[in-house]
Amino acid sequence: MRAPEPESHDPTEEAPSKSARKRAAHAAQDLGEALIALRDRDLEALELPSVLLEAVREARGIRSRAGGARQRQYIGKLMRQIDPEPIRRALAARSAADADETQRFKRAEHWRERLLAEGETALEALAGVRPGLDRTEWASLLRAARAERPAGAATQGPAGRALFRALRRLLG
Repeated sequence: MRAPEPESHDPTEEAPSKSARKRAAHAAQDLGEALIALRDRDLEALELPSVLLEAVREARGIRSRAGGARQRQYIGKLMRQIDPEPIRRALAARSAADADETQRFKRAEHWRERLLAEGETALEALAGVRPGLDRTEWASLLRAARAERPAGAATQGPAGRALFRALRRLLG
């Protein structure tokens, strides 16, 4: 007499292939490595399970190459036990915010260099981009920054940094 097959087994469902399982394990480990690279406040904002959080913090202190590899594998194992999608979404949002901040920084840096190189011409262009600009205040900021920066120098003094901060606020 034959034993009946378990009812929960669905012959149309196949277990993932070994390659698919390896890809998932590597993806989990890669996500764990991204967690290791985060700052503490960003890591805590993710509200990870305490075991995973502790493993990530411990990985930061490991200096041995082999020990670090084992710890990253352990973090990958822990990552496979939780849903990684909220973590991926949070990291993607953080990455997008970082990219936006980088663009704002570059835009302010571009305007500062342009103002220092072109003077009043660039100030007029900035006023065209931002109507309502107090030109006397900006002209004074620009004069101070240009006066402290020798021709061809790449470094900024206090007035150049003040001009940059004002541009960041203006273009924010």
